[in-house]
Amino acid sequence: METLQFKTNIKCGGCVATVTPFLNGDEHVEKWSVDLESADRVLKVETSHSPEEIEQLIKKAGYVAEEIA
Repeated sequence: METLQFKTNIKCGGCVATVTPFLNGDEHVEKWSVDLESADRVLKVETSHSPEEIEQLIKKAGYVAEEIA
């Protein structure tokens, strides 16, 4: 497992509630959080997925995630 970080357009608790089933339902996601206080709305994901796979998972939920290198 590694921790990946993404800049997102997840802005509020409602947005977090929308992505929760996508991230919690994925067996390769250990844990995750979104820093709603950060201007970049940083999503941290502990996962065995590639960054691209996480970006696609977030896209399925209707949001955008861009890996922070």
